[in-house]
Amino acid sequence: MNKILLEGMKFYAEHGYYSEEQKIGGEFSVDLTLETEFNEAANADDISGTINYEAVYEVVKEEMSQPVQLIEHAANKILNRLIQEFKQISYAKIKLSKLNPPINGEVEKVSVIIEK
Repeated sequence: MNKILLEGMKFYAEHGYYSEEQKIGGEFSVDLTLETEFNEAANADDISGTINYEAVYEVVKEEMSQPVQLIEHAANKILNRLIQEFKQISYAKIKLSKLNPPINGEVEKVSVIIEK
């Protein structure tokens, strides 16, 4: 099985538990690992034999633009949609990070990881 990784996707979104976060928004980072078979694309240099990572990015972007309270929920929604839209995915892993979370202390980011 082969893997496609999309790493360091950056988004501004209005996800957050607190009303201030929902109004002001914040910075988020998304990393994806998708397992699929792309030997055909590797041998024939033809995109039809793989998952178009531009289309994957658009799905992530659309889901990140829909505000939710919890990053756990956002990550789960993204994975569910990717698995639904790209039937070639046999395994998917997402790491969604909220940069500079509103914690009373110095924390660079808080992240969740979901695998399906």
